[in-house]
Amino acid sequence: MKLYYKPGACSLASHVVLHEAGIAFDIEEVDTQAGRTKSGADYTAINPKGYVPALELASGEVLTEGASILQYIADQHPESDLAPKAGTIARARLQEHLNYTASELHKAFGPFFSGTADEADKQAAGKAVARKFDYLNDILSDGRTYLLGDSFSVADAYLFVVANWSNFTGIDLKKWPAVAAFVERVAARPAAQTAMKAEGLL
Repeated sequence: MKLYYKPGACSLASHVVLHEAGIAFDIEEVDTQAGRTKSGADYTAINPKGYVPALELASGEVLTEGASILQYIADQHPESDLAPKAGTIARARLQEHLNYTASELHKAFGPFFSGTADEADKQAAGKAVARKFDYLNDILSDGRTYLLGDSFSVADAYLFVVANWSNFTGIDLKKWPAVAAFVERVAARPAAQTAMKAEGLL
């Protein structure tokens, strides 16, 4: 398999989970603005959507969208215990957290990484992100280690990556101590350390 990624982008979650699952895979960096991979390939020929992540399977098929890739990896390697069994309420909770991270928190950070957003847009984005962190801090304040309890899941990888964007946008996670502690816990996992080093983030 090959993961197409951009350093520190949401594709980092897939990168972490591939390591968590112990899968052999290659990585290739993508310049999403130029639409080219590190080797010079036209990225839109690989993923017409133009953004990361994209996971090229051994069959040659390409899977896109982070939440789909994360669940696919978990389901292909159930021994890694990265996702609850399909059809259970725990799996529905996992999907709930993945969807919230994707559609609410990830989206709220958007203006910080937009070349057209002005300062007012970024201030509004900061307020939107804060509301999402308020909700997540409440969830994580009940003593649980991860989103689903004591077991690390693919939803934790995604939330970790997006919440960690606070370090690059001037948002102080100290305002949300449970979220800050969660980010530190996930960052300390060997798989996260390995993925971040490979992407030049450490």
